Amino acid sequence: MGPRVPSIEALRHAVEGRDREGMKALYAPDAVVTIIDTMNPPSRPRTLRGAVEIGAWIADICGREMTHAIELGVIDGNRLAFLERCTYPDGVRVVASCTAELGPEGIRRQTTVQAWDD
Repeated sequence: MGPRVPSIEALRHAVEGRDREGMKALYAPDAVVTIIDTMNPPSRPRTLRGAVEIGAWIADICGREMTHAIELGVIDGNRLAFLERCTYPDGVRVVASCTAELGPEGIRRQTTVQAWDD
């Protein structure tokens, strides 16, 4: 069985609509997400394992008052890459570059490198 490939449009709809269940459905139950940013540098990235940890991360993101926009999304075989831009009501901006490996049940591994305004 080949990878279950979410479409860029499904990704865009879930993320931009802050659809928690839609976002969770994109990930395999045993997925791993690695986050690199100012608070989680490359030598000590934040690593989320499995549906519970990834679900809590998604709930936190969806619970924040901010806009989300998916740009430059591409899927090639079992690889996914996209750029996400977010804006808080006070004007603070966040940019996240994400790459992922897809498997039979959705995203298996994802690495997100993000930066935000001070």
